[in-house]
Amino acid sequence: MHDEHNGQDPALTELRERLKGRMARMRLNQTDLAARAGLGRTTVSEALSPVKFAPSSETVAALARALQLPVEELRELQRRAVEGIGGGVRSGPGRPIGEWDPHDLEVHPAGPGDVGSGPGRPQARTLPGYVRRDHDRVLAGVVEDAAVGRSGAVVLVGGSSAGKTRACWEAVQPLAARGWRLWHPFDPTRAQDALEDLPRVAPRTVVWLNEAQHYLGDRTAGERIAAAVHRLLVTVECGPVLVLGTLWPEYAARYTALPSPGEQDPHSRVRELLAGRVLTVPETFDAPALAAAAALAEGGDRLLADALGRAGAEGRVTQDLAGAPELLNRYRHATPAAAAVLEVAMDARRLGVGLHLPQAFLTDAAADYLTDTDYDQLTDDWAEHAFAELAALVHGKQAPLRRTTPRTRRRPPAPSSAVRGPAPSTAGPMFRLADYLEQHGRTSRRHLCPPASFWHAAHTHLTDPDDLGNLTQAAENRHRLQWAHSLRHRAAHHGNPDALYRLAVMWEASGDREGAEALAQQAAERGHTNAAHFLAGVRERAGDREGAEALAWQTANQGSPDTLYHLAGMRERAGDQEGAEALVVQATAHGHTGAPLSVALIRQQGGDQEGAEALAQQAIDRGESSVLLCILAMMRERAGDSDGAEPLYRQAVAHGNTDAMYHLAGMRERAGDSDGAEPLYRQAAERGHSSALLRLAVMRERAGDRDGAEALVRQPPAGATPAPCTSWPRCERRPGTGMEPKPSTGRPPTTDTLTPGPTWL
Repeated sequence: MHDEHNGQDPALTELRERLKGRMARMRLNQTDLAARAGLGRTTVSEALSPVKFAPSSETVAALARALQLPVEELRELQRRAVEGIGGGVRSGPGRPIGEWDPHDLEVHPAGPGDVGSGPGRPQARTLPGYVRRDHDRVLAGVVEDAAVGRSGAVVLVGGSSAGKTRACWEAVQPLAARGWRLWHPFDPTRAQDALEDLPRVAPRTVVWLNEAQHYLGDRTAGERIAAAVHRLLVTVECGPVLVLGTLWPEYAARYTALPSPGEQDPHSRVRELLAGRVLTVPETFDAPALAAAAALAEGGDRLLADALGRAGAEGRVTQDLAGAPELLNRYRHATPAAAAVLEVAMDARRLGVGLHLPQAFLTDAAADYLTDTDYDQLTDDWAEHAFAELAALVHGKQAPLRRTTPRTRRRPPAPSSAVRGPAPSTAGPMFRLADYLEQHGRTSRRHLCPPASFWHAAHTHLTDPDDLGNLTQAAENRHRLQWAHSLRHRAAHHGNPDALYRLAVMWEASGDREGAEALAQQAAERGHTNAAHFLAGVRERAGDREGAEALAWQTANQGSPDTLYHLAGMRERAGDQEGAEALVVQATAHGHTGAPLSVALIRQQGGDQEGAEALAQQAIDRGESSVLLCILAMMRERAGDSDGAEPLYRQAVAHGNTDAMYHLAGMRERAGDSDGAEPLYRQAAERGHSSALLRLAVMRERAGDRDGAEALVRQPPAGATPAPCTSWPRCERRPGTGMEPKPSTGRPPTTDTLTPGPTWL
């Protein structure tokens, strides 16, 4: 119950000897004395015990009157014992503030290191940087008053994990340097410890009542604790002391509410104690606080940086920090079924599915995330239990996977019925993954390929065209080509413009120009610029140049610089160099960054080398692109001016241009400078330039380093498409298992909005 004992204080020893001597002469036992003094039996016992703290001044006075001893003399002995006069150790519950770990005072841990500990390993407890807000300044004033001798109390009121306890901890740090103690009543219960030892609190002590409902809301002791705290604050001999507490708003409202006439008043003393001593802690960071947190993050505070990335938009930074370790703990200790559902959600988010995940998708996809043993042990209601487990809240009112209701998107009425919106979401409950677990999944699962049940559930249950488009690309990147094919058809079916465009390209390549035009038309109507260019190209290749230009101009008139650039290409192919250059100039004026390069190339092809270089140099002077430096260098190199080309290549290399590294390395190699060429090839290869990697291998082989050359050839370029994942035993399901995509009919699902076309695998 106590943090330290008194030792042999002469004043305290004399006080107890006088009390015991008088008891013996009056032939009283402790029970009789307690009755005479109006005190509890335990209070009398501890007042006389040589291993307990000094009794309070009020207790000594009551005992002195009951034993007919001089009250003031005994009070003086008590005062000397408490203040340490006579060579004794300072009395009272608690220990120096500097000896406390803030986490032992219930400051929430933050960061993954806090949950990664285990038996035999100390916890890596890290506190993020602290951002001071308006309530901190008020709290600092109360602390300063206590430091100069005026007792005070503050109860911070705010929601779960709003930063109340951390604010109290930061506030008392100036008192640590002044030798103050801190007492956290906790054992055997918070209320019992507080009730018994509040009368023994020594001056210059912080009374720590975190989660004050455990003290003030106790049915049997709450009012008595409030009265004892009030007496501690108003009794001059007890001070100075500082009482700090925290409460959730619902408790504060309950304790401060006035009873209706005729009703009992269960919290009258608590209400009096709280009056004028409540300080509100905001739920979110305001703009100045976010700016201060951002400055700490830029200074290297990784915990704050991560929290701002997840929760900065809503300002719930403290809640994110407090809940993150427990969210990860929930995932690590989840039942197999709940963990499988969480991993489906993590994979969905990292591969591009939106925030709102259909329950049917999560449930169906979870099958292959389970081992055979866990799958065989599933009950009929496993999903219900898994979602209930994941909905339980942690600090900050967060849940690993919570049910959510997507907001209705309200936009101005469409000007035309031809403008189509996205497909409606799948019916049924929707869930959202906690931001921290989403971030954890993006890092911890980045090398994993989802199993077949994931792709099957996505194809079956997802309807959002953007989600389906993102998953199509993800499947292609992971060499799940059949799933990518099926998902692209489903994305096109639900109106994804990129899927429609890509299918149009495939169908034209297979000879179905009519089907390709129909699909490209749908994509163009949905604002896909490349589809409009493709559609114009289809007509141009069919010999309908006028129709092609007319289509292109429709998009160009909507202000598309890409279409102006595309039109310039059509004019150039028709032999109209002057018209092409005029259109490229328009594209440049509308913000097309590659257009100046095209004009320069057009002029070079027309024999105007000087004009081409002048135009490229103007763009370079405007700081538009290091690509132009590289192109200008190539122009000079092709014109035979190697001396003029090399400085330009080097300037482009200084701007990080990979092609310039490759070309400059080629110049060095052709000049016989292998030592100068090899580092440049290596830099370009490290940035993903596969040709540079090949040239580097050739140079190694010519130098006689066959092993080094072979190792380079086997090495994939940086940024290459991920190799097929073999982490999941059931990743490659074969036909006949009931989970493979339906056999292709050679076209997307039959609808009125899609034109049939050939199979493209």
